[in-house]
Amino acid sequence: MTTIGIVGCGAIGQALLKASEAGTLTLPITGITSRTEGSARAFLTTLNNPPEYCSQTELIAKSDLIVEAAGGAVIPELACEIFQSGKDLMAISIGALVEHPEILDLAKQRCCKIYAPSGAIAGLDGIKSASAGKIDSVIMTTRKPLEALEGSPYLMDKGISVLGFTEEQEIFSGSAREACLGFPANVNVSAAVSFAGIGPDRTQIRLIAVPGLDRNCHDIVVEGEFGRLHIEVENIPSENPRTGKLTVMSIIRTLQGIDDPLVLGT
Repeated sequence: MTTIGIVGCGAIGQALLKASEAGTLTLPITGITSRTEGSARAFLTTLNNPPEYCSQTELIAKSDLIVEAAGGAVIPELACEIFQSGKDLMAISIGALVEHPEILDLAKQRCCKIYAPSGAIAGLDGIKSASAGKIDSVIMTTRKPLEALEGSPYLMDKGISVLGFTEEQEIFSGSAREACLGFPANVNVSAAVSFAGIGPDRTQIRLIAVPGLDRNCHDIVVEGEFGRLHIEVENIPSENPRTGKLTVMSIIRTLQGIDDPLVLGT
């Protein structure tokens, strides 16, 4: 059975540990590491049968697959150490792969895999299928609550605070590559859509800040020789307003699927 190690003990890392304790996630967790060791150790004490707290190097050595749940900033260095050890990576912060394509090259050189769960989005199998032919356009519109967008690098660079908005307002329109750089904590879904289809430079993203919204909403329209695909998702946020509950469910199901004898979808 594939063993997993978790890097990060925020909303996603904690949810995976709780799922393991509840029996929803059955793959063995060999350990966890975090940039905030104190808070991670404190959370582990709340579990009945917690995994060991490890250094990053120890965690990689004792695990088959490392799950990154610590944010895109850790991925370049983390991926390098994982692949040099011949292990596989599950990247939750998939937007980092847009900024650092060399990670994909290194995984290929070392014959390692990068798993990218569908996360907060649906329909990636259809987009992947369509990419076997000609796709003319991919347009994704994301609507999010104000608190989920506040403090994003793109807004800070422009001196914009969305917390005072009283009406919905478009705050960004551009390529998926630009969106991933400007909103790294918000648009991993756009990176996933771009990798499944026509790439980060041709995939178009709109971000809309909506006062009073209680869900993270994504609307994707794909057109090509296959026809037209329209995907709508409304995600209930987790404890972290930037992360939908479906994201954690997707990670759990992807992990479970690694050892499944039946592989569904494209």
